[in-house]
Amino acid sequence: MSEKLRWGILGSARIVRKTIPALQATRNGEVVGIASRTEEKARQYAGKHGIPQAFGSYGALLASPDIDAVYIPLPNTLHLEWILKSLDAGKHVLCEKPLAMSASECETIARKADETGLKVLEGFMYRFHPRFEKLQELLAANAVGALKFIHVAHSFDAGGDDNIRWYTGLGGGALFDTGCYCVNVSRMVTSEEPEHVAAFGNYRDANDEGRIDTSIAGMLRFPGGSTALFDTGVNLERRNFLEVTGTEGRLYLENPFSLLEEDSVLEEHHFGRDPVYHQVKGENHFVRMGEHFADSVLNGTPLRYDLADAANNAQVLQALDATARAQDRAAEYAPRSSSGVR
Repeated sequence: MSEKLRWGILGSARIVRKTIPALQATRNGEVVGIASRTEEKARQYAGKHGIPQAFGSYGALLASPDIDAVYIPLPNTLHLEWILKSLDAGKHVLCEKPLAMSASECETIARKADETGLKVLEGFMYRFHPRFEKLQELLAANAVGALKFIHVAHSFDAGGDDNIRWYTGLGGGALFDTGCYCVNVSRMVTSEEPEHVAAFGNYRDANDEGRIDTSIAGMLRFPGGSTALFDTGVNLERRNFLEVTGTEGRLYLENPFSLLEEDSVLEEHHFGRDPVYHQVKGENHFVRMGEHFADSVLNGTPLRYDLADAANNAQVLQALDATARAQDRAAEYAPRSSSGVR
């Protein structure tokens, strides 16, 4: 293998506008190829981003001996198929979140990764930003005492009906798109898996079939006694914050999941005393994630989190989805009093 990890991009989704320049900016990687469903579109992206090779199919890219690892930004329901095909082709994989649509799919990926000896990482890029390294440092130092509440929100407006988030067949909906961040950060902050979940959702008819969640409010109860409350949506005004509260104080982050290359602040509050504002250096978290992954492939260093983490996150998402949909059905068929509300 060369001194730099040679990346191939499977697909031309909107997110690659951020991730291609980030992977090109890594100290230990280079983007050498991109594939799309047509060679014309692949050539357009390759020309725009200065990528040497363009492929008219994902399979053609995977067959290239010039590529060591792939980044997969495809719709959620395609992750499992193309991760497995990439591993079979001898390529390491960095995949957009969620890694797959169920815990069992994540476990299938983990088994294939073990069989092939290749690296696979679920791309929760926010975990590589200095803000979260500082947050975890403060939590490890018991800055807020015993954890009691995590409050997190992540929402935005996905736009018109042509968006993939309105298709059940593509793994759309709020919970698996933005809610996966809320669940992931809650599990990361507590270093525990929830023992109870609750959720309520708002739904619309999907563009293909069934009903799709436009927004979700959920709760996770952890065995250590803390509770996470979150709300998320893909048809709402942009909201993005994290608050961690304990017996001795609280920590607050604005825009925890956003790409903040400018310096930012982590707030620390303690019972009316003057707040402490921790200045955090701006970084591109996509660059840092790419460098971390390349280091692991090139030097054999362990990944920051493993595929068991992805399976556990998926299991929580499945439980929340089932709970919220049960509530939606109950509401749909609940009897109504002819005399109105009493």
